[in-house]
Amino acid sequence: MYFDELELGMERDIAPVTMDKDKMIAFAREYDDIPLHTDEEYAKSTPFGQIIAPGVMSFMAVWANYLKVDYFCDELIAGKATKMEWYKPVFAGDVLTGKARITKLVKRNERNGLAEMTIDIYNQNGDLVITDITETVVKCKQ
Repeated sequence: MYFDELELGMERDIAPVTMDKDKMIAFAREYDDIPLHTDEEYAKSTPFGQIIAPGVMSFMAVWANYLKVDYFCDELIAGKATKMEWYKPVFAGDVLTGKARITKLVKRNERNGLAEMTIDIYNQNGDLVITDITETVVKCKQ
């Protein structure tokens, strides 16, 4: 979708993804190797009582499903920035769903504009666990 076709408030639902414990641990061992993500005995002694998924992995699991309903497709020029906030832990077996919406549009020139998209991610209980705000550079129609 070209920048000119985007509208503030446009929404897309993102299909659910179930967090798999083995994948959580493997991801953590490679990219976020701390006991809270990898050591079940240690995690029992924390306020969470069990290992939690790395925040970036939780987001990326939902992002993979977002790409199936992507706003920008071939009109995406590049990502510009992203900001994630984590509100609640994500555990093995949690089912995460998301809602993506266009929250800001700024035309830069005749060739492209900045599109800000906010993705809110919820667990199976309806609790907001992550919010991501991503800015992208998107082609204009010419």
